[in-house]
Amino acid sequence: MTKLFTENIIHEITPLSEKDCFYVADRRKKEFTYPMHSHKEFELNFVEHAPGVKRTVGDSIEVIGDYDLVLITSPDLEHVWEQNTCNSLDIREITVQLVPCFINGLMSTNQFDSIRRMLEKAQNGLCFPMDAIMRVYTLLDKLPEMKGFYAVVHFLTLLYELSCFTDQARALSSTSFAKVEIHSDSRRVQRVQEYIGKHYQEEIRLGYLANMVGMTEVSFSRFFKLRTGKSLSDYIIDLRLGYATRLLVDSTMAIAEICYECGFNNLSNFNRIFKKKKNCSPKEFRDNYRKKRTII
Repeated sequence: MTKLFTENIIHEITPLSEKDCFYVADRRKKEFTYPMHSHKEFELNFVEHAPGVKRTVGDSIEVIGDYDLVLITSPDLEHVWEQNTCNSLDIREITVQLVPCFINGLMSTNQFDSIRRMLEKAQNGLCFPMDAIMRVYTLLDKLPEMKGFYAVVHFLTLLYELSCFTDQARALSSTSFAKVEIHSDSRRVQRVQEYIGKHYQEEIRLGYLANMVGMTEVSFSRFFKLRTGKSLSDYIIDLRLGYATRLLVDSTMAIAEICYECGFNNLSNFNRIFKKKKNCSPKEFRDNYRKKRTII
């Protein structure tokens, strides 16, 4: 039986009241001390002048540079910014937490289509490029000073400007770790993704998938990469690794058990692939993640 460590997850209670649309915190500080957490509210987090800080969003662990802007819209996606090697004395962090029901009511309209796409992609955590940060920097800088109706208009403008960079923004956590359902614009790709999602523990053959959608193997391989941005083999590996990292974090299963449970048929191969993709061993990933889940 798999034992889960759900009691170690910190579910943050935000300052938002039932009558608030969103909440803005503008902090000047010298260090990051808040532990890993999750919350039902959408979050846009901007960090300035904090090179060397380690950012964890789901199973994505990266060291940031001078500027970092991340949007998270999944209620179960753990995240944290840690001090790591940062020695800056002038860190600025602007955090915007947004009530989902407020923005969801607008998303069915054509005018908000680009924002809707961005929010869907941000279920994995979305890291914006420097061009996007420069586009919205002034809007972010002024947002903490805004009040009432004009603050809402100002923030919606900020979201729209960011949504223009959705295709350039980079998803952080793997879909399987973040427990996000995949919705492709292509029915053929979606059919294949659904099959892989149900059979990732088994051997998956290219020929079978190509026949499933009525294409040759070569044509299907090209088509799949064009539509998903990944080769079929990379897609399957990333999906399996996402399930593996989730089990490493949430269960007491042995690493060898997790290896076979997630469709890897060789422990040494699993360790090698994990190290290449995550820059650490499965054991190191598990140990580091659990240290961040300190109860407060």
